[in-house]
Amino acid sequence: MGSSQQHHHNDTDCVWVHGPIIVGAGPSGLAASACLTQQGVPSLILEKSDCLASLWQHRTYDRLKLHLPKQFCELPLLGFPQDFPRYPAKYQFVSYLESYASHFSIHPRFNQAVRSAHYDHGLGFWRVQTQDSGYISRWLIVATGENAEPVIPDIPGMNKFHGSVVHTSSYKSGSEFKNQRVLVIGCGNSGMEVSLDLCRYNAIPHMAVRNTVHVLPTEMFGFSTFGIAMALLKWFPLKLVDKFLLLVANFILGNTDQIGLRRPKTGPIELKNITGKTPVLDAGALSLIKTGKIKVFQVVEGVKEITRNGAKFVDGQEKEIDSIILATGYKSNVPTWLKGCESFNKDGMPKTAFPDGWKAEEGLYTVGFTRRGLLGTASDAVKIAKDIAQQWRVINNEGCNSHVIQLKET
Repeated sequence: MGSSQQHHHNDTDCVWVHGPIIVGAGPSGLAASACLTQQGVPSLILEKSDCLASLWQHRTYDRLKLHLPKQFCELPLLGFPQDFPRYPAKYQFVSYLESYASHFSIHPRFNQAVRSAHYDHGLGFWRVQTQDSGYISRWLIVATGENAEPVIPDIPGMNKFHGSVVHTSSYKSGSEFKNQRVLVIGCGNSGMEVSLDLCRYNAIPHMAVRNTVHVLPTEMFGFSTFGIAMALLKWFPLKLVDKFLLLVANFILGNTDQIGLRRPKTGPIELKNITGKTPVLDAGALSLIKTGKIKVFQVVEGVKEITRNGAKFVDGQEKEIDSIILATGYKSNVPTWLKGCESFNKDGMPKTAFPDGWKAEEGLYTVGFTRRGLLGTASDAVKIAKDIAQQWRVINNEGCNSHVIQLKET
């Protein structure tokens, strides 16, 4: 039911897909496919890796848990199992996605990296090319997400460094770094959690903090901070909610400026909405920073160069270190494969902002680019399915059910 019927069309040697082609089998692609299935519309998911949610399965550290309570991380139409904890672990989230796919009979085509996708104006359809096949469809849903590729900064001298250099996408556990001095570049959620994990194995993390960062408690008064923020936003203006969050955060966590973590001038929710930069939800790293187990040092301009035994910083500081972990985040990969499309900017993000970024021109849709996590993904998926289902019914009611007729007509 979730997979689309396809037919080969000899003239073009392409596979005709009756419903939309979805690129990516992460939470976004699965949500879109499930919502389409509910509307009676078939779809075909093309996935470059060999499994569902490859980012979660292959590129996350062992002790990762969802940062938000489970009710904010559910996909449409099917919630988490009742017995899951409030903050599900990585393996639980993956098992939820697998049962979600099975519930909606979603069968992605794995190991199908999309090399290119473009709109054929002459034909009036999307052409999608993988290493094995060409596909044609009226609709294309981009579900590769904001976090498709690791961001690897280009720091001079990295190749001379004698220790190991890993991005957090390849980091599994602090057990590989026992008793080492580790330079962690980046102070977002992953930089903080990796530093916390390193401490459990007697490593000494040195967190290089270049930018300002909002740190909030995971919970306030026994409730999820994020949940409180979502509830308050229904009644109060955003700036007021941000002020309240910062007031309570300073009360619970103290002034983070004093331990080298300067807060941005813009409030945490406003900043996330504008830039996509998520506030750090403290999972225990802050108390280790206060006791000195995690060393934080302000790096005004960043790392100048990596030497054989350490790092030199632009402001003259030097540190001897054994390993480097890049907690430098991820980026979209859309510009590498979506061709001739005006709807995405050079960073691979939709030019139209939330809440209207889900629909572009000529049957192109995007899911999972809202900078609002899985809640944003869910709302996109529902809108996209409704929109395509309306068109689907019109097309099928007109009796244009045969792809051969459609292709000959154009």
